[in-house]
Amino acid sequence: QVQLVESGGGLVQPGGSLRLSCTASGRVSSSASMGWFRQAPGKQREWVATVASGGNTGVTNSVKGRFTISRDNAKNMVYLQMNSLKPEDTAVYYCNYLEPGTPAYWGQGTQVTVSS
Repeated sequence: QVQLVESGGGLVQPGGSLRLSCTASGRVSSSASMGWFRQAPGKQREWVATVASGGNTGVTNSVKGRFTISRDNAKNMVYLQMNSLKPEDTAVYYCNYLEPGTPAYWGQGTQVTVSS
């Protein structure tokens, strides 16, 4: 079992920044990829960014150039630095943990609201 706890969400004005953090505990493997998804009201959950065990990263096109994902394997943490936030970034953001051959794990989510 792996437990994920997100933090760092909140209310921010358009153009502002937030940094989300996710801490993994339990049977955490360095071979797992970790990432972020988000779900806006009335919409399906969508992929935002992933960082692989080797450090390779990927982000969805709508946040490219604004969001950066990183991880600290020593602390079992993954981060999402979000800059130049837009109202359409408003959503609940979920941390994701995926190890080959096992089910994915999810955090409880943290609310990000971008509004003036």
